[in-house]
Amino acid sequence: MRTLLTADHVLAFDGTTHEELRYGAIVVEDDRIVYVGAADGAPSDVDERIELGESLLMPGLIDLDALTDIDHLILDAWGSREQAGRLQWSDDYFGRRSHVFHADERARVREIALVQLALHGITTYMPIASEVHSVWAESAEDLHRMAAFSRRLGLRGFLGPSYRSGVNVVTASGARVVRFAPEEGESGFADAVRFHDELAALADPLLTPVFLPCRIETLTPELLEATAAAASERGAIVRLHALQGEVERELILAEHGITPLDLIEQRGLLNDRLIVPHGVFLDVNPRVHGEDRGDLARLVAAGVSLVHCPLTNARYGSELETFGRYRDAGVNIALGTDSFPPDLIRGIDTGVSVAKVQNGSLAAGDLAGYVDAVTLGGARALHRPDLGRIAVGAQADLTAFRLDDVRMGAVDDPLRTLVLNGTARDACLTMVAGRVVMRDGEIDGIDLDAVRADTQILFAKMRNAYTGRDHRNGTTDDLFPPVYPLHA
Repeated sequence: MRTLLTADHVLAFDGTTHEELRYGAIVVEDDRIVYVGAADGAPSDVDERIELGESLLMPGLIDLDALTDIDHLILDAWGSREQAGRLQWSDDYFGRRSHVFHADERARVREIALVQLALHGITTYMPIASEVHSVWAESAEDLHRMAAFSRRLGLRGFLGPSYRSGVNVVTASGARVVRFAPEEGESGFADAVRFHDELAALADPLLTPVFLPCRIETLTPELLEATAAAASERGAIVRLHALQGEVERELILAEHGITPLDLIEQRGLLNDRLIVPHGVFLDVNPRVHGEDRGDLARLVAAGVSLVHCPLTNARYGSELETFGRYRDAGVNIALGTDSFPPDLIRGIDTGVSVAKVQNGSLAAGDLAGYVDAVTLGGARALHRPDLGRIAVGAQADLTAFRLDDVRMGAVDDPLRTLVLNGTARDACLTMVAGRVVMRDGEIDGIDLDAVRADTQILFAKMRNAYTGRDHRNGTTDDLFPPVYPLHA
């Protein structure tokens, strides 16, 4: 099967980074790109033509912290700094924890989330799901069901169930601590190893097993070490949420007497198979030391990749110090969404804008650097040089964004126009391995009205369940007050 795609703007790979082709064309044969160049010089012996017109055709977006859940950020990204520990289990709930959703509902939550990824132009994802509404973490069965739906949809997934040894809770006195149940961690890790090996045995090119433990402060040193050993034995990637907050750093310093980065290195995880969201709390951060004491150099020397989630970080009041500083140091940066919407275009806009404010300079708005991160940086983190680029021989993972909507305004540089004036909702094509997953907001076999209806039902169930487990013991009105009072 040979498919010709044409667009007014094509973001092609020049061997190092991207370059724009005006009135460009791509020919896809099966799952690979076989031609990139001018539209008027493209081969004519094709089976299908997709003419995108005034659009930007670019490599598929890579989201390495992709929400596969019903988002709770809409509920807890508000309030004063004193309220920042909200939506945490109470210490009492730890002993009576239970699932909010049953197995079929958990599967439906993940299906809805994957549909949203495809609608927003994401072709490759590594999932992240909240554990606060689960009895503990994820199971192999949860991930097998998600893998089956992901394959049906046609996305490229790097999958593994989450696991942890402990959970953040708030005590009756208001202290945030981690309550441990090491046997839960051991069981979850065994489940993750089993899932890895079962998925690997399928040899499906769209499904790659990885290890996805939870936040570093919820993992015992022994579980970190076991993860490192299992990943090394299998040549697998590990994604570990770490270096992301003050509470994490304080808890690990108090428990182990070393920093989170030291703990990662001590337990054998500091290598080029490690991916770390969010990497914000390093020595250069003003809330740590505010100066370079070697943390960035350690990450670079080990080949660690960071997943920057600029939109979510900004919503929680935290950002890299700074994107430019990390890039200049040689850190490989990929991007993630980590919340709803899975809109990497809005994420790039937020990151670029924050960088300008942080540096007090328009020149700090490194748009090309962010586009590299969401394509080439993600591919590098995954050790997949056939992703994140439009080049002959690369995988035919492509995304296109319309530029012809009147609300887009005047079109100048296509990327500047898209980032400043558009969002990922302007995606008009998502293609993975040469197969069209989404076209003009439609996905074959998916009832989007049902997705919308089920989203609201599942969100309401998740929201209402906080009254039984949140440490503040309030009603939903107490926990989630409206922006303005409701009229009686």
